[in-house]
Amino acid sequence: MALLRILALLLALTVSELHCLPWFINVSESQGPGTILQSFSFNCTSHMPTLQLVHVQPPTTFFNPPSLTRWQGIYVGTVTLSSSARLDALSVNHYKLQLRFTCGNHVMEGPLSVNVRRDPGHSACAGRFASPAGEIIQVLETVTPGARLYTLLLPGLEVQRAQINIISAQDPPYFPGPFSINGQGWLLVPSQGLKGQAEKVFQLQILVTFGQNRSCLGMLKVKVLPVPSSLISFLKQASNITILEDLPPGGKVVQVRARGFDVRYEILSPVPCPLFSIGRADGVIRTTAPLELAQAPGAAVTRLRVKAHERLRPWASVELELTVNVRSVNRWPPRCLPAMLVTQIPETTPVGTVLNTFTCADPDSPGSILDYQLQFHSPPGSASLCLRDRVLEVNATLDCDARGACFQHAASILVLDGGQPLMTTEVPVLVMVTPVNEFSPACVPHKFRIREDAGPHTLLGSVVGMDKDYPHNNIEYYISGGPTIFSVDRLSGEVHLLGSLDYELQTLYRLNVLLIDHGQDQDPTHHRSGSCTITIEVEDVNDHAPECQPPFQELTIYALLGHSVEVTKVSCWVPQEPQRLAFSYSIVGGNSQNRFSLQGATLVYNNILLGPLWPEQFYTYELLIRVADAGPSIPHLSTTATVSVHLIPWSASTVATRTHRSTVPSVMTPLLVTDTEAFWQPEPWFVVVLTVTSALFVLALGWLLLRLFQGLVQMHQTPSKPTQALLLNGIQGTEESIQGFMEAPRMEMSQAPSSVDLSLHFDGRAQDSRTGRDYLFNTLTGARRWL
Repeated sequence: MALLRILALLLALTVSELHCLPWFINVSESQGPGTILQSFSFNCTSHMPTLQLVHVQPPTTFFNPPSLTRWQGIYVGTVTLSSSARLDALSVNHYKLQLRFTCGNHVMEGPLSVNVRRDPGHSACAGRFASPAGEIIQVLETVTPGARLYTLLLPGLEVQRAQINIISAQDPPYFPGPFSINGQGWLLVPSQGLKGQAEKVFQLQILVTFGQNRSCLGMLKVKVLPVPSSLISFLKQASNITILEDLPPGGKVVQVRARGFDVRYEILSPVPCPLFSIGRADGVIRTTAPLELAQAPGAAVTRLRVKAHERLRPWASVELELTVNVRSVNRWPPRCLPAMLVTQIPETTPVGTVLNTFTCADPDSPGSILDYQLQFHSPPGSASLCLRDRVLEVNATLDCDARGACFQHAASILVLDGGQPLMTTEVPVLVMVTPVNEFSPACVPHKFRIREDAGPHTLLGSVVGMDKDYPHNNIEYYISGGPTIFSVDRLSGEVHLLGSLDYELQTLYRLNVLLIDHGQDQDPTHHRSGSCTITIEVEDVNDHAPECQPPFQELTIYALLGHSVEVTKVSCWVPQEPQRLAFSYSIVGGNSQNRFSLQGATLVYNNILLGPLWPEQFYTYELLIRVADAGPSIPHLSTTATVSVHLIPWSASTVATRTHRSTVPSVMTPLLVTDTEAFWQPEPWFVVVLTVTSALFVLALGWLLLRLFQGLVQMHQTPSKPTQALLLNGIQGTEESIQGFMEAPRMEMSQAPSSVDLSLHFDGRAQDSRTGRDYLFNTLTGARRWL
């Protein structure tokens, strides 16, 4: 059927709209639980939306709360029928559902109208007959056998010629006989009747089968009622009644009731009855006079005989005997000594200590037994105190060492007498528990570490003291003796450094910290103390750079090709820390051709290169050697040692002609020459003063020359032609004299070769064809110097 399919109608709604149009759907009454009535789609991107069913008109439970799911970026809401849904167009053919959609601050509401349409081909069980409880039928046990008890009314029952059968068991002896039902829906009484079946309930499960294999189940319950009796009788009634003597005249004592038709009541005994009367129609017994036992002691106990009969049949009657007891009224509460208890005890009071014994008496009944009850007000339910008979004792340990544990115990002792009405006396009790300083403060020995370069006021850590007394850890801290370069904060226990440290002088300090508690006892002068030892380890900090002796070396070595030469050994140490011997050495400058290397602290010249790179002339290397400490201490400090190495190659070069060459034996012993020169290193302030003075002198000289030049220019602004010619000739003559002066030294130098070592004079320059490097050469000796 098309109506059995899901009715899905997607209505695009946006959260910006402030209203929505009503929706209308038609539903067949044949739809069952779980049927989807309507689906909606909503756009809500920035919030989590909700869809609610506000209310249903008329009220019913046939509709489930709408569900809301996310599908492909949109939210889809669905309204379905609940498990209890039983749609019946003949009963209700229109429902109005109010829906509310919420997306953030935007709220939309709209009605959903559901029209229930009649389905001619659908005939299902409905009403109470189809409910789980079933239809209840009440019938007297004297009903005629075979009589019609109930008619099952179902839509289309006769048109579709339905078959109706009772499928539940009707086994004896509970069933007197089987109930039956015909095709018209008539439920008939068993042929044996229902006599003697009073108060029984018979459950009948009925199956209704329609055409095309459609059926439904229903339940009928037949309750058998007893026949009303014609005999009169009293209902169950207590025979002893107790009242108080202060009950005023006309006060209600008790009401008696009898079963019958139009019953009337009267008192048969005593006659006359001076204290009580009974209402003829309602059976209420009331007092007719004051019940003062002091004036009428005989009123304490009265026995009444009450008669009940039907008004139209007086001979149908019944009697009841009652005993009325009058109790004296309690007028005075008990009196107690003391009337109020206020006491103060320390928290160390032992369990079982007696705080007080109360003495109470009842003025109405001297010597009567009284009941004592202890009631706590603050804290409620406390078990610290207990009342044994009339004695108030300490019941538990009074501990003040927890938050809120040491307080005032406010209670009261309720004294009750046994009279009517019950009279009580309340004795206020206030027990104040005072704290006692029981425990000494303590702290755990701790170890702190601090760098030796830490400055004053450095925080090393905190001494954590513990005290079980409340308020907890209410401690003051002091240093007892020990070094004065440390201090401890009196309240927080923080340990600070006051002075400077030196690892080389002292590496370990021990502080004896004294802890004193306060404010933990009723007596403010009662203190307890404790102590612990704090160990402070000074961490070594590398604060001295190594020093090398000498810081500058100038050496001359003769190098043999293909051999390595040990140049020198760098000697460095830390004067302040002579135990520090681990250093690292590295060449950081001047090793242009990588001919030098370090083997530990030893500088080695590696002369293993061959070819044009071999230096044939005197060469000087200015090496910078970085020396850094290599121990675990940080930071790593370093210094730089300067080694100036004059390298003289051991070669076969001699002064020779172009046809003759002299050689040097290939095996020569290297000669190491160490030349140490003393030098003057001025102070930095002297260098600064000298530099500033020189700059001022240069500026003054420049200014003086500028003024002189300006004066000369002014004097020669308009010279005569002869003067100009004379000046030109003077200038030319001066140039010629200068040129002659410049050429004279050249001639002198060329004419005196014997005064200069020809092997160190290079008068030519060329480029090596294999390596492409430039070099200088001597045309006489053939010596080379690479550039």
